[in-house]
Amino acid sequence: MFPLLLIVLGLTGCKSLSKLTQFDMDYNQSFTIPSIPTPIALPFPIQTPEIQTNSETYFSSHNIDPDLIEKVSLKKLDLTISAPADGDFGFLKTIEISIAAEGQDDVKIAWLEDVPVGAGSTLSMNVSNVDLKAFIMKEKFNLKIKASTDEATTSEYTIDAKTVFSLDANILGL
Repeated sequence: MFPLLLIVLGLTGCKSLSKLTQFDMDYNQSFTIPSIPTPIALPFPIQTPEIQTNSETYFSSHNIDPDLIEKVSLKKLDLTISAPADGDFGFLKTIEISIAAEGQDDVKIAWLEDVPVGAGSTLSMNVSNVDLKAFIMKEKFNLKIKASTDEATTSEYTIDAKTVFSLDANILGL
């Protein structure tokens, strides 16, 4: 009985310790979807500015050796309409977001198909589980957005994208 208890405590302890090797990095990005006088069934690109990763500063301030980062994955990506005040994502049919950085192939990281009518002002995207370490280790990356619509809009929409990346470091073999 006692050896079984030690094994259970050991495994639980390792899982708890491995949580200490995981860190989140948040990035916020705003972009604009222009007014769309007629619905566009085929995905069209939406321009976004580059995002500075500031990863070196983050690692330094958290005493993390960048060489110990094993994997980076997208934990969460939410879109929120900041203007117009009564904006609703129901005009979208689909939306797809890829990440791009110099020297890397673009990787699809988030998507939502069949956005419902009356979706509201916030969308929580489906996210992929691909390793994005190569992108976060760069000085900057870009979110490439493609969307299709099933409704016309009379005003432009300002969208805030909040991304949360999960970093997993190899510390003490955990």
